[in-house]
Amino acid sequence: MIEKAKDYAIKCHRSTAHQYDGKPYEVHLNVVFNTAQKFIHLIPENERENVLAGCWVHDVIEDCRQTYNDVKTMTNERVAELAYALTNEKGKNRKERANDKYYAGIKSTPYATFIKICDRIANYEYSKQQGSKMTEVYEKEMSDFISKLYDAKYDELFNYLTGK
Repeated sequence: MIEKAKDYAIKCHRSTAHQYDGKPYEVHLNVVFNTAQKFIHLIPENERENVLAGCWVHDVIEDCRQTYNDVKTMTNERVAELAYALTNEKGKNRKERANDKYYAGIKSTPYATFIKICDRIANYEYSKQQGSKMTEVYEKEMSDFISKLYDAKYDELFNYLTGK
């Protein structure tokens, strides 16, 4: 399932020419996947494959004109649920796209919070390495991001994100 999700996500992002800071988008997806692998012990063993597959497809609905049903057909229902939960709402800016409904959807979908934190770690670490202005954006959003997604079972991830 993981390889299938990886191949599907890479194909989707390439077909829409979606990039990550001028690089192929799979660079970002791979970092999210690798981050999740570091912390996969936080996920029950029987859910790990779907969660890791979800890391690969977490942006295909949002970025690649794919639907829930497309993801479900290419992977399975659990992975599609994760991709759907991690898809931003419509909005004119970051705050509107990542609104309370968006965070509620993540929290109500098992393991979507785990992937979202791995995604944020990947973005935040990349922005710091690149000296990007996004570092400041992520730092300003940090307390709100944590308060909206907080779940004690992911303390290890939150501590890693905040450098504690």
